[in-house]
Amino acid sequence: MTMAVIISCRHVSMRYDTHLTVRDVSFDVEKGDYLCIVGENGAGKSTLMRGMLGLMKPAEGQIIFDGVKHTEIGYMPQQTTIQNDFPASVLEVVLSGRLNRHGIFSFYTKKDKSYAHKVMGQLGVAELCKKAYGELSVGQRQRVLLARALCADEKVIMLDEPVSGLDPVSASEMYNMLHSLNRDRGVTIVMISHDVKHAAAYGNKILHLQNSSLFFFGSAQAYTKTELGRKVMEC
Repeated sequence: MTMAVIISCRHVSMRYDTHLTVRDVSFDVEKGDYLCIVGENGAGKSTLMRGMLGLMKPAEGQIIFDGVKHTEIGYMPQQTTIQNDFPASVLEVVLSGRLNRHGIFSFYTKKDKSYAHKVMGQLGVAELCKKAYGELSVGQRQRVLLARALCADEKVIMLDEPVSGLDPVSASEMYNMLHSLNRDRGVTIVMISHDVKHAAAYGNKILHLQNSSLFFFGSAQAYTKTELGRKVMEC
Protein backbone atom coordinates (compact mmCIF):
# COMPACT_ATOMS: atom_id res chain seq x y z
CA MET A 1 0.00 0.00 0.00
CA THR A 2 1.44 3.35 -1.08
CA MET A 3 1.45 6.04 1.58
CA ALA A 4 0.95 9.75 0.89
CA VAL A 5 4.10 11.73 0.07
CA ILE A 6 4.28 14.71 2.44
CA ILE A 7 7.78 16.05 1.67
CA SER A 8 9.41 15.69 -1.72
CA CYS A 9 13.00 16.69 -2.49
CA ARG A 10 13.69 17.00 -6.22
CA HIS A 11 17.29 17.41 -7.44
CA VAL A 12 18.14 19.39 -4.31
CA SER A 13 21.57 20.95 -3.85
CA MET A 14 22.40 22.92 -0.70
CA ARG A 15 25.24 25.28 0.20
CA TYR A 16 26.89 25.76 3.57
CA ASP A 17 28.69 29.11 3.43
CA THR A 18 30.25 28.96 -0.05
CA HIS A 19 30.56 25.17 -0.23
CA LEU A 20 28.10 22.93 -2.05
CA THR A 21 27.58 20.20 0.57
CA VAL A 22 24.48 18.49 -0.82
CA ARG A 23 24.49 17.66 -4.52
CA ASP A 24 21.48 16.74 -6.66
CA VAL A 25 19.59 14.65 -4.07
CA SER A 26 16.08 13.36 -4.76
CA PHE A 27 13.84 11.44 -2.34
CA ASP A 28 10.36 11.41 -0.81
CA VAL A 29 9.17 11.32 2.79
CA GLU A 30 5.87 9.50 3.10
CA LYS A 31 3.37 9.76 5.94
CA GLY A 32 4.41 7.34 8.69
CA ASP A 33 8.01 7.00 7.51
CA TYR A 34 10.96 6.62 9.86
CA LEU A 35 13.72 8.02 7.67
CA CYS A 36 17.30 7.99 8.96
CA ILE A 37 19.83 10.32 7.30
CA VAL A 38 23.35 8.98 7.70
CA GLY A 39 26.77 9.72 6.22
CA GLU A 40 30.22 11.00 7.01
CA ASN A 41 30.95 14.37 8.61
CA GLY A 42 30.62 17.24 6.15
CA ALA A 43 28.25 15.36 3.86
CA GLY A 44 25.52 17.95 4.40
CA LYS A 45 23.10 16.07 6.67
CA SER A 46 22.27 19.02 8.95
CA THR A 47 22.25 21.46 6.02
CA LEU A 48 19.72 19.29 4.18
CA MET A 49 17.53 19.10 7.28
CA ARG A 50 17.62 22.89 7.63
CA GLY A 51 16.34 23.05 4.06
CA MET A 52 13.54 20.61 4.88
CA LEU A 53 12.61 22.77 7.86
CA GLY A 54 12.38 25.84 5.62
CA LEU A 55 15.31 27.53 7.38
CA MET A 56 17.47 27.54 4.24
CA LYS A 57 16.67 27.68 0.56
CA PRO A 58 18.13 25.11 -1.82
CA ALA A 59 20.86 26.35 -4.15
CA GLU A 60 19.18 24.21 -6.80
CA GLY A 61 16.08 22.02 -6.99
CA GLN A 62 12.87 22.04 -4.97
CA ILE A 63 11.58 20.92 -1.59
CA ILE A 64 7.83 20.44 -1.88
CA PHE A 65 5.43 20.11 1.07
CA ASP A 66 2.06 18.39 0.62
CA GLY A 67 -0.38 18.14 3.52
CA VAL A 68 2.11 19.57 6.01
CA LYS A 69 3.62 23.04 6.32
CA HIS A 70 7.26 23.46 7.28
CA THR A 71 6.04 25.61 10.20
CA GLU A 72 4.13 22.58 11.51
CA ILE A 73 7.18 20.34 11.73
CA GLY A 74 8.61 19.69 15.19
CA TYR A 75 12.39 20.01 15.41
CA MET A 76 14.85 18.60 17.94
CA PRO A 77 18.29 20.18 17.41
CA GLN A 78 21.65 18.82 18.46
CA GLN A 79 22.44 19.17 22.16
CA THR A 80 25.39 21.43 21.29
CA THR A 81 23.06 24.08 19.83
CA ILE A 82 21.18 24.51 23.13
CA GLN A 83 23.01 26.39 25.87
CA ASN A 84 23.06 24.39 29.09
CA ASP A 85 22.63 27.57 31.15
CA PHE A 86 19.57 28.62 29.14
CA PRO A 87 17.52 30.60 31.71
CA ALA A 88 14.16 28.89 31.31
CA SER A 89 12.09 26.29 33.06
CA VAL A 90 11.33 22.91 31.50
CA LEU A 91 7.74 24.00 30.89
CA GLU A 92 8.90 27.16 29.11
CA VAL A 93 11.26 25.16 26.87
CA VAL A 94 8.52 22.68 25.95
CA LEU A 95 5.98 25.45 25.33
CA SER A 96 8.41 27.21 22.98
CA GLY A 97 7.63 24.45 20.51
CA ARG A 98 4.28 26.20 19.92
CA LEU A 99 5.87 29.48 18.76
CA ASN A 100 5.55 28.71 15.06
CA ARG A 101 1.80 28.37 15.53
CA HIS A 102 1.34 31.77 17.16
CA GLY A 103 4.33 33.97 16.41
CA ILE A 104 7.02 35.09 18.82
CA PHE A 105 4.94 37.88 20.42
CA SER A 106 1.79 35.83 21.04
CA PHE A 107 0.64 34.50 24.38
CA TYR A 108 0.31 30.81 25.09
CA THR A 109 -3.28 29.65 25.49
CA LYS A 110 -4.70 27.27 28.08
CA LYS A 111 -4.87 24.70 25.30
CA ASP A 112 -1.13 25.14 24.62
CA LYS A 113 -0.26 24.67 28.29
CA SER A 114 -2.56 21.67 28.65
CA TYR A 115 -1.00 20.07 25.58
CA ALA A 116 2.52 20.73 26.88
CA HIS A 117 1.72 19.03 30.19
CA LYS A 118 0.18 16.10 28.32
CA VAL A 119 3.31 15.61 26.19
CA MET A 120 5.62 15.94 29.21
CA GLY A 121 3.59 13.28 30.99
CA GLN A 122 3.87 10.93 28.03
CA LEU A 123 7.67 11.32 27.97
CA GLY A 124 8.13 11.04 31.72
CA VAL A 125 9.28 14.60 32.43
CA ALA A 126 6.10 16.09 33.93
CA GLU A 127 7.62 16.22 37.42
CA LEU A 128 10.46 18.37 36.04
CA CYS A 129 8.20 21.14 34.69
CA LYS A 130 9.33 23.81 37.18
CA LYS A 131 13.03 22.89 37.15
CA ALA A 132 15.54 24.99 35.24
CA TYR A 133 16.58 23.38 31.97
CA GLY A 134 20.27 23.85 32.84
CA GLU A 135 19.90 21.76 36.00
CA LEU A 136 18.87 18.63 34.13
CA SER A 137 20.98 15.62 33.19
CA VAL A 138 21.85 15.09 29.52
CA GLY A 139 19.22 12.37 29.22
CA GLN A 140 16.54 14.55 30.80
CA ARG A 141 17.41 17.44 28.49
CA GLN A 142 16.96 15.21 25.45
CA ARG A 143 13.53 14.11 26.65
CA VAL A 144 12.58 17.76 27.19
CA LEU A 145 13.75 18.69 23.69
CA LEU A 146 11.76 15.76 22.27
CA ALA A 147 8.70 17.01 24.17
CA ARG A 148 9.32 20.46 22.67
CA ALA A 149 9.41 18.98 19.16
CA LEU A 150 6.17 17.07 19.78
CA CYS A 151 4.57 20.23 21.16
CA ALA A 152 5.07 21.84 17.75
CA ASP A 153 3.27 19.05 15.93
CA GLU A 154 2.72 15.35 16.40
CA LYS A 155 2.58 14.63 12.67
CA VAL A 156 6.23 15.14 11.71
CA ILE A 157 9.33 15.56 13.86
CA MET A 158 12.90 16.05 12.68
CA LEU A 159 15.81 15.20 14.96
CA ASP A 160 19.51 15.98 14.60
CA GLU A 161 21.64 13.36 16.41
CA PRO A 162 19.13 12.76 19.25
CA VAL A 163 21.32 10.26 21.15
CA SER A 164 24.53 12.29 20.97
CA GLY A 165 26.18 12.43 24.40
CA LEU A 166 23.81 9.89 25.94
CA ASP A 167 24.95 6.83 27.87
CA PRO A 168 23.88 3.43 26.41
CA VAL A 169 20.83 3.11 28.68
CA SER A 170 19.54 6.61 27.92
CA ALA A 171 20.24 6.13 24.20
CA SER A 172 18.23 2.89 24.21
CA GLU A 173 15.35 4.64 25.97
CA MET A 174 15.38 7.42 23.36
CA TYR A 175 15.35 4.93 20.49
CA ASN A 176 12.45 3.06 22.10
CA MET A 177 10.46 6.27 22.60
CA LEU A 178 10.96 7.26 18.95
CA HIS A 179 10.04 3.77 17.79
CA SER A 180 6.85 3.89 19.85
CA LEU A 181 5.92 7.35 18.54
CA ASN A 182 6.34 6.12 14.97
CA ARG A 183 4.74 2.70 15.35
CA ASP A 184 1.93 3.39 17.82
CA ARG A 185 1.04 7.01 17.08
CA GLY A 186 1.97 7.27 13.42
CA VAL A 187 4.41 10.15 13.90
CA THR A 188 6.58 10.63 10.80
CA ILE A 189 10.24 10.79 11.86
CA VAL A 190 13.23 12.17 9.99
CA MET A 191 16.40 11.62 12.02
CA ILE A 192 20.06 12.40 11.42
CA SER A 193 22.21 9.72 13.01
CA HIS A 194 25.85 8.63 13.16
CA ASP A 195 24.69 5.31 14.61
CA VAL A 196 24.07 3.42 11.37
CA LYS A 197 23.36 0.06 13.01
CA HIS A 198 20.53 1.45 15.11
CA ALA A 199 19.31 3.53 12.16
CA ALA A 200 18.97 0.37 10.07
CA ALA A 201 17.33 -1.48 12.96
CA TYR A 202 14.66 1.15 13.73
CA GLY A 203 14.19 3.09 10.51
CA ASN A 204 12.21 1.87 7.52
CA LYS A 205 14.20 4.05 5.08
CA ILE A 206 17.82 5.21 4.84
CA LEU A 207 19.27 8.23 3.07
CA HIS A 208 23.07 7.95 3.01
CA LEU A 209 24.77 11.16 1.92
CA GLN A 210 28.37 11.23 0.73
CA ASN A 211 30.88 13.98 -0.05
CA SER A 212 30.12 13.62 -3.75
CA SER A 213 27.15 13.57 -6.06
CA LEU A 214 26.51 9.95 -5.04
CA PHE A 215 23.94 9.01 -2.43
CA PHE A 216 21.76 6.06 -1.44
CA PHE A 217 18.03 6.25 -0.75
CA GLY A 218 15.83 3.24 -0.14
CA SER A 219 14.54 0.79 2.41
CA ALA A 220 16.66 -0.07 5.44
CA GLN A 221 16.57 -3.71 4.38
CA ALA A 222 17.89 -2.91 0.91
CA TYR A 223 20.58 -0.65 2.40
CA THR A 224 22.04 -3.43 4.56
CA LYS A 225 22.52 -5.52 1.41
CA THR A 226 24.46 -2.91 -0.55
CA GLU A 227 28.25 -2.76 -0.58
CA LEU A 228 28.08 0.69 1.02
CA GLY A 229 25.70 -0.46 3.75
CA ARG A 230 27.71 -3.61 4.56
CA LYS A 231 30.93 -1.61 4.75
CA VAL A 232 29.46 0.94 7.15
CA MET A 233 27.72 -1.69 9.29
CA GLU A 234 30.99 -3.55 9.77
CA CYS A 235 32.78 -0.50 11.22
